[in-house]
Amino acid sequence: MRVKNFIDPSHVYRPDIGDLCSKSNKEHFRNFENGPLQERIKKTYKEMHTYQTVELVRKKYAQWGRMERTRMSIMQALAEMDLMVDESDPDVDFPNSFHAYQTAEAIRQAHPDKDWLQLVGLIHDLGKVMARWGEPQWCVVGDTFPVGCAFQKSIVYRDSTFQDNPDSHDVRYNTPCGIYEPNCGLDKVSMSWGHDEYMYRVLKFNECTIPEEGFYIVRYHSFYPWHTAGDYDHLCNEQDRAMLPWVREFNKFDLYTKSEDLPNVEELKPYYAALVEKYCPGSLRW
Repeated sequence: MRVKNFIDPSHVYRPDIGDLCSKSNKEHFRNFENGPLQERIKKTYKEMHTYQTVELVRKKYAQWGRMERTRMSIMQALAEMDLMVDESDPDVDFPNSFHAYQTAEAIRQAHPDKDWLQLVGLIHDLGKVMARWGEPQWCVVGDTFPVGCAFQKSIVYRDSTFQDNPDSHDVRYNTPCGIYEPNCGLDKVSMSWGHDEYMYRVLKFNECTIPEEGFYIVRYHSFYPWHTAGDYDHLCNEQDRAMLPWVREFNKFDLYTKSEDLPNVEELKPYYAALVEKYCPGSLRW
C-alpha cells in the first residue's frame, strides 16, 4: 500500500502550541509519509478503513457497552498500558502508559488549577485496554471518523484505504449527512469503534464525576478530521461547537508532549492516584 505525496491535512490546522515544542519539532509529529514505523501504520489504517462499517460499529457498541468484561481500578488499567504499544502512532514506539503521564504532567504545568483536566490527560487512552483483551488494534487505536455518511478527505490515507469498505459502495452512506440529519449533534452520530468511545462509556457507566468537558475530550480526542481539519461541522450542534475549544486545548498536550524523554512514573503515581480516587474511585466495571 504505497501512498505518494500524502500530507496529513491536520498539519494545516494545528493549534498554537506555545512553548510545548519548537516550530521545527512541531512538523515531526503525525508524519504519515515516511519513517521507520510507516509500514505498520499503513497496515493498521488499511484494516481499519476496510472493516469499520455501520454494521461493525453497532455490534461493538452492543458487545462492549454491557461492561461485563472485568472489574478493575483506573490505576490497574493504567498498569495494563505498560504492555500496550499503539501500532497506529507515527510519533512513538514505547508503552502507552508513559504517554499517559507525559500528557497529564504537561497539563498539570499549564493548568495547575484544573485537576480534572490533568486526570483526563492520564486516562484518555485507557480504552486501548481492549487490545490487551484480544481486540485487533484496527478496532482500538488511530484517528476516528463517523460511519454512516461520506468519508471526508481529511481522514488519514483517505484516498487509498477505503476501496474495500462495503459502506463506501452503499448509496445510503455516501452523502455528506448519510443516515443523519443536518446539525443532529455528534452524540447522535456513530463513530468508528475504538478506545475513545469505549473509555467514554466506561466513565459514564461507572458514574465518574469529571466535568462534562472531560467526558467530551475522552470521547472525541481522536476525531482529528473534526477537531483539527475542520470537517463534519454539518453534523454538529451548538453543544459540539461549544466543546470544540476544550478538545483543541487538550490536543496540544496529547500530541506535542510525545518524546523519548520518559517520566519517572513511580514518583508521579501518588499524586495521580489521589485524583483517581477523587473522580473515579474504586473498582470500575469494564
